[in-house]
Amino acid sequence: MSLTKFIRPFFTGRARAIDRYATCAEDIQRGVLDRLLRQAGETEWGKLHHYASIHSYEAFAQQVPLNSYEELKGPIDRMRQGAANVLWPGRVKWYAKSSGTTADKSKFIPVSPQGLKDTHYAGGRDAVALYLRNYPKSRLFDGRALILGGSHAPNYNLPGSLVGDLSAILIENINPLVNLVRTPPKSVALLPDFEEKRDRIARIAMEQRVTNLSGVPSWMMAVLNRMLEISGKESVDQVWPELEVFFHGGVAFTPYREQYRRLVRNPEMHYMETYNASEGFFGLQNDPADPAMLLMLDYGVFYEFIPLEELDKPQPQAVPLWAVEAGRNYALVISTSGGLWRYLIGDTVRFTETKPYKFIISGRTKSFINAFGEELIVDNAEKGLQEACRQTGAVVNEYTAAPVFMDSDGKCHHQWVIEFDKAPADLDAFAKILDETLQRVNSDYEAKRFKNITLQQLQIVQARPGLFHDWLKSRGKLGGQHKVPRLCNNREIIEQILALQ
Repeated sequence: MSLTKFIRPFFTGRARAIDRYATCAEDIQRGVLDRLLRQAGETEWGKLHHYASIHSYEAFAQQVPLNSYEELKGPIDRMRQGAANVLWPGRVKWYAKSSGTTADKSKFIPVSPQGLKDTHYAGGRDAVALYLRNYPKSRLFDGRALILGGSHAPNYNLPGSLVGDLSAILIENINPLVNLVRTPPKSVALLPDFEEKRDRIARIAMEQRVTNLSGVPSWMMAVLNRMLEISGKESVDQVWPELEVFFHGGVAFTPYREQYRRLVRNPEMHYMETYNASEGFFGLQNDPADPAMLLMLDYGVFYEFIPLEELDKPQPQAVPLWAVEAGRNYALVISTSGGLWRYLIGDTVRFTETKPYKFIISGRTKSFINAFGEELIVDNAEKGLQEACRQTGAVVNEYTAAPVFMDSDGKCHHQWVIEFDKAPADLDAFAKILDETLQRVNSDYEAKRFKNITLQQLQIVQARPGLFHDWLKSRGKLGGQHKVPRLCNNREIIEQILALQ
């Protein structure tokens, strides 16, 4: 008997519960906020902001300030030192290390036991529930899941306290029953050296019956390519003929889609996007034909949204979920069962519909180029590259872009460093298509490009193979949740990368 057939009924009820999102979103989210406030009422933060007196969203928004990591860094560091009942009840022992976009080299995000259960693991459960509903013939549990993880280390040498990649914290605390259908073993999954880990995972997993993959597309691709090198096979489905789905997240999948089609040639292979960050698990692709994700409403996360045009104001105004509009870009604000309160996570989203609430990640609040008023965001960049690849047959591996404020001729433009898996025959033609598509999808960029008055056509530097890998390695950021910044409004990162070219 198929193990999947036996396990499937345990997920059916959850898929039906998710259907309530379409009709009960406001009630669900108000309930989440009420629960969070009641649980944190006796913490230092809860007492400071009078949580006991808050009985509505409106009061919450009035009494609790919006916070970046800088505002919460002091309380979080005290928690890391062992202080209890600061931002969340009890002592929080686990901290997800994230490079983020703050002035600090790293952010340390509290991961409470409740947050693990009601948010991070809930997201994994629901990914399976929605996938099984979409694919009734799935044999997902008849083989193993290849799940990539980062690494962790002791936190201030406190007993049982860890700091590291969220994926490593999830693997460290995972239900032992899940290990029966997961690979590689924990001892390999948590190795700190990514290059050693990649090699060992490839050698172990190629001998197993793998049906599904979970991880960041760039790092999973490195493992799969290494496995093909070792095995001598031409495609992944020759090694794992029963592979059926890749649950991916962490970075936009658009630049990697064509490469995965070449790696996995089975036309029945499925891809499901997830929005799982160090701060929480927020979205799942519930319709294979729609790239937008369903916002997960009944986890330990209360959502607010700041219209992008409000973000730079001295006192930006956030709105709750039930007040958002489709088609607008918002900065995401969260309050969580890990003790993040009205916290600007740094991502921007755009809703495609509101019954149910479905969205795409449109960029980062600090990952954009607006040196000349062009307001270029990551979503624009992804669409431009997709069109340029479609017309030229090119395949992009990694990229980053930044402004050139004035070149030797006194001209201003954007400079893109692109590492191709398959380079276009004509790089100038690729650049022209990219530039024209950016003008079509972004009216501000189009206005600044008008007659080359403000901005000249963008410039592409073709990166040598492995350039971005070498840059990440030089920064100690191989593996885990680390990723290449796509757009930067200054030249700091692009100059570091070009120095290795």
